[in-house]
Amino acid sequence: MLDLPAYLRRIKYDGEIAPTREALEALHLAHATHIPFENLDILLGRPIALDLPSIQAKLVDQHRGGYCFEHNLLFAAVLRAFGFSLTKLAARVRHRTTAVLPRTHMLLLVEAEGSRWVADVGFGGEGLLLPVPFGSGEEVHHYAWTYRVIAETGSSWVLQSSRNDVWTDLYAFSLEPQQPIDYEIANHYMSTHPNSRFVQTLTVQLPGTDRRMILRNRELIEDRGEVGAGRTVVDDDELLEILRETFGLHFPPGTRFRDRESN
Repeated sequence: MLDLPAYLRRIKYDGEIAPTREALEALHLAHATHIPFENLDILLGRPIALDLPSIQAKLVDQHRGGYCFEHNLLFAAVLRAFGFSLTKLAARVRHRTTAVLPRTHMLLLVEAEGSRWVADVGFGGEGLLLPVPFGSGEEVHHYAWTYRVIAETGSSWVLQSSRNDVWTDLYAFSLEPQQPIDYEIANHYMSTHPNSRFVQTLTVQLPGTDRRMILRNRELIEDRGEVGAGRTVVDDDELLEILRETFGLHFPPGTRFRDRESN
């Protein structure tokens, strides 16, 4: 059972509870900028549960973050509580790779005021702050970042972002509705397979309207819409401090995460 008031407090949303475009945009922005994208439980040897009570306990009650399935399953439940109609979809990530990857990313196609919108609060630092119009190819500006969804050959669609006037694919998806078992299988692969980027790499990301903070293994990057400035995290204690001060994630002193640089 969704605890909607607790969720709205978590993301500091105090707007109207109605299936309007305005509410969709405000919810999307509030969620994306308040709940971090992170894979830390995987690196602590903990399973990733996709049932709503478990996700809500982690992301809302414990003030943690998660990755795409956790974020977007929670967001889907919230949108339905607001009265939105939506379809759960899956995508092949293209960002930071030239390989053909399996469909292991979750996104939502949401209907609001007669139009359809791609909503995705679970892609991390390069992800959307607001929904993107679906079907028109319209370019939309999310503060310093620009996005569009374009049609590709066949039945595929691609979410792209623009940086320095160059369009880059983030992921490709089809409109085939996904079932819970589809996400369970993808989640198992992403959280346990040795080739999964989430098993190999520590990542914590939090987008904002003026900057995006990205922690990848021991590199902390501040991205303001141009090439991000980065620095190296000195040791494990500084890592815990950054998690607390930059991302709002609190772990007991002495906590250690398994990541590529420490293997």
